[in-house]
Amino acid sequence: MKLTRRMLNTALGAVVAAALALPAAAQEAAQALSKESVIETIKQRGVIKIGLSLFVPWSMRDKNGELIGFELDVGRQLAEDMGVDVEFVPTAWDGIIPALVSGKFDVIISGMSITAERNLTVNFSDPYAYSGLTILANKAMTEGYTLDDFNKPEVTFAARRGATPVVVIQRIFPDATLLQFDEDGAATQEVLNGNAHATMSSEPTPSREARKHPETLSVPFDQVWDARGEAFAYRKGDPDATNFFNNWIGTRWRTGWLKERHDYWFKGNEWEPMVEQ
Repeated sequence: MKLTRRMLNTALGAVVAAALALPAAAQEAAQALSKESVIETIKQRGVIKIGLSLFVPWSMRDKNGELIGFELDVGRQLAEDMGVDVEFVPTAWDGIIPALVSGKFDVIISGMSITAERNLTVNFSDPYAYSGLTILANKAMTEGYTLDDFNKPEVTFAARRGATPVVVIQRIFPDATLLQFDEDGAATQEVLNGNAHATMSSEPTPSREARKHPETLSVPFDQVWDARGEAFAYRKGDPDATNFFNNWIGTRWRTGWLKERHDYWFKGNEWEPMVEQ
């Protein structure tokens, strides 16, 4: 069958139309995703809602009951740069990811380490802080202990429920007994009271507690476990949020602001008189 000029023109026109339609369809899809982003929700609401769990010095209450800490500085600066107000939503650690997924707040900024398991449920930004875990031990109960001595059934660890130390303790000391509590402070208190041999948490908490109670507590090993980055966590399927949060974190790293704030809360002690000891 011969192809006429009209048939060729018709076929060519169909190909051109299809080629033009593809970018338009892609643009419409991108615009739809953008409209659904939590960033647009925050802008329209005029408030960013941030979920956090209280643990020193990430986030805590001062003597007047006001929230202070590294996370509060980060959240307030983030809100200021977005041109919106900020609302902090204190939440128990073991329920903080379900609360995010259910929409109780827009983002978690709470010293949450990036893990593969968590990443199956939430998206993570680039890290905005880096830390690792150390052991805080009761000196009298663990005098002369080697690292291997901590991995025995008669040795008790205390840790915050649902937090990274629980996983690390179970991996490194699988034979030890593990008690879990809702707050870091409760785990440390168990060690201080002699009800547990040791706990594990992110620095600077162990070193600070050892300085506060030198007769009872110590950091027995010059070793950091599970060094990793902490990141913002937010609901999956939101490329606009990923773009905005990563760019904000990158900018604040390059200007030195994140490092300055992190050093203030984690390497200094000027803030300690503001909180109950």
